[in-house]
Order: sequence, then structure tokens, then C-alpha cells
Amino acid sequence: QVQLVESGGGLVQPGGSLRLSCAASGTIFSINAMSWHRQAPGKQRDLVATITRGGTTNYADSVKGRCTISRDNAKNTVYLQMNGLEPEDTAVYYCGATVQRYYRGTLDDYWGQGTQVTVSS
Repeated sequence: QVQLVESGGGLVQPGGSLRLSCAASGTIFSINAMSWHRQAPGKQRDLVATITRGGTTNYADSVKGRCTISRDNAKNTVYLQMNGLEPEDTAVYYCGATVQRYYRGTLDDYWGQGTQVTVSS
């Protein structure tokens, strides 16, 4: 199996910063795209940012200029640096990964359990 474990969430004041991490482990041959999503109470899960294995990134309009997604392929880890946080950024943040577990194996999507980010004074 494949496990994704997020860390780095917490309580931060408006204008503050947080860096989320997500490490993938288990039977992994290769990881294609990795991503961050978030879900606020009573709302659907929305995409925050994605990054390909080669480093091409894509961001939701709501976080452009404030967030940076990056990854360390050697560590099977993806990061999300968030600056200028606003109360509207409060949500559970989930990482996702498209994983090939074996050579010539299928590509399957996996999710972490989520980490809470609360922006409040």
C-alpha cells in the first residue's frame, strides 16, 4: 500500500505563514503529480496547487502569489509554503499523489488524512 502523511498545520494569525509537508511511503516505483487540496467546513474539497514530477506547478486563483508548492522526489515529499494567510484559508488541507507502485503498473490516486490549518487572531 501507499501512505501519505501530512504535517505542519496549526493555528496562525492573519498575515502569518505555515509550511505544510506530506511524505509518501510504502510500495512506490514512481510518483507522478502531487497536489494539495483543502476543505473548509460545509464546503467541497477544492484544489490548492499541483506539481508534476518535473516541477511544473499550477495554483488556484485564490492562493496565487501567496503559496508555493514544491517537492523532493528523492524523499517522495511535497511541500506547501503558505504566506499572507487569511481567515478564509482556514480548512483541512489534504495532499494527494498519483502513484505507480510497480514498473509498468497502473497509476492510482492516494490521499492523506489531512492537517488542520486555522487562521485566526
